[in-house]
Amino acid sequence: MNKKGKLIVFSAPSGSGKTTIVRYLLGKEELNLDFSISATSRPPRGHEKDGVDYYFMSLKEFKQHIKDDDFLEWEEVYRDNFYGTLKKEVERIWALGKHVVFDIDVVGGLDIKKIYPENTLAVFVKPPSIEELKIRLKKRKTETPEKISMRVAKASIELATAPQFDHIIENNELSIALEEAYDLVKEFIEK
Repeated sequence: MNKKGKLIVFSAPSGSGKTTIVRYLLGKEELNLDFSISATSRPPRGHEKDGVDYYFMSLKEFKQHIKDDDFLEWEEVYRDNFYGTLKKEVERIWALGKHVVFDIDVVGGLDIKKIYPENTLAVFVKPPSIEELKIRLKKRKTETPEKISMRVAKASIELATAPQFDHIIENNELSIALEEAYDLVKEFIEK
């Protein structure tokens, strides 16, 4: 794989604001970023589109890609809910001469950092509190109370991984978190 492209990973518990931060950074043309679309075996939610938000595939298709070693990283996040990064997705973005930005869970983010330690900036986005996380997840109105409880339980485990990342952005005030993320990414790609 082309060593010139950088990899910028944003990981966080669901509801921390990582997607908002990533979308903001993608709007900054001078950063020359492109979004790595993850593959998933879960069905689309709300207005999600295949090939835009995720590459949606059946459980059988996903497992075949695992067998074929097509993933840079993958994980079974919840039972029969797989997520992963296809190697060809990173190659597609590098072929465009851009840097890859990821919005992925903590395990996947740390896996990418292990594979490309020099080329990866791994950023953990921390919510102000677990209580605030619950409020944000409820406001989304996209998930059942059971799913929200699962995500909150998982968040406690994910928060424990924060020290393994290069940087932690505490998202108490979105405008400050956006500025901090921009400065980190700009400095990293200019190295």
